[in-house]
Amino acid sequence: MIQLTSLEGNRQKLDGGSMFGNAPRAVWSKWTSPDEQGRIDLACRSFLIQWEGHNILLETGIGSFFEPKMADRFGVQDPDRHLLVEALAEKGLTPSDIDAVVLSHLHFDHAGGLLPNYKDRESGNDELIFPKAQFFVGEEAWKRAVDPHPRDRASFIPGLTEKLEQSGRLTRIPEGGKFPAPYDQILSFRISNGHTPGQLLTQVSGPKYSAIFTGDLVPGSHWIHLPITMGYDRFPEKVIDEKSDLYKEAAPKHWILLFTHDDQVSGAQICQDERGKYAVDQAFPQFEAFQL
Repeated sequence: MIQLTSLEGNRQKLDGGSMFGNAPRAVWSKWTSPDEQGRIDLACRSFLIQWEGHNILLETGIGSFFEPKMADRFGVQDPDRHLLVEALAEKGLTPSDIDAVVLSHLHFDHAGGLLPNYKDRESGNDELIFPKAQFFVGEEAWKRAVDPHPRDRASFIPGLTEKLEQSGRLTRIPEGGKFPAPYDQILSFRISNGHTPGQLLTQVSGPKYSAIFTGDLVPGSHWIHLPITMGYDRFPEKVIDEKSDLYKEAAPKHWILLFTHDDQVSGAQICQDERGKYAVDQAFPQFEAFQL
């Protein structure tokens, strides 16, 4: 049995124009309401996969590692609390219970939750908070984090790659590779390069459902529409092509798309209408021990 649970970590607020790329404010403000600074609410959601005694975490969200000035700049909510750790505690788990952490890429809003709260860091505790977990990241995403381009250098956390490497528990997965045993029994992936090189989109295959974590390729339900991309995307046209390729499989096979940044829903199945436009077919506000 494979169980899926969505976990809410620290949320953030980012500029709506940046999040919706070439879509005008008159369009995207109908989907989500910006604040007085033009920022929109974004989740930084993780997903817990529980299978045969294994606790697998997809993403760690933004966490609360930023010092106050930077937390305010990036709109981190509840910056004094590590909400992912609290969400795990509500499920009766501690970070020590996590066996594997899969990171789609290493931008701070996806990997910051690996680190302790900033107050703990200031007190000298700056170690990765998952002491027993294996860490998985795509080879190209790793290379980007080690040697970032000036375009997204500020999106990476200084020293994080060193901590991951020094843990002795890091596995870099090349394109065309696979997850190591036993995780390869239920986990597979596809590579997406439009947002950032080597983004790992993890698919969890169960007897009833398949779910795929869409990362920043499809950050949430508002971005399902093919032309909608982010200003943060490296190659917007490639994002559109990659979404199209994904949807051609996901829609007819009824895959569940798992969203990290949607502030309302954790996932959705999609459909294609008579005009060929993709849209939400069934939305899942959250997952609680959902059987795949």
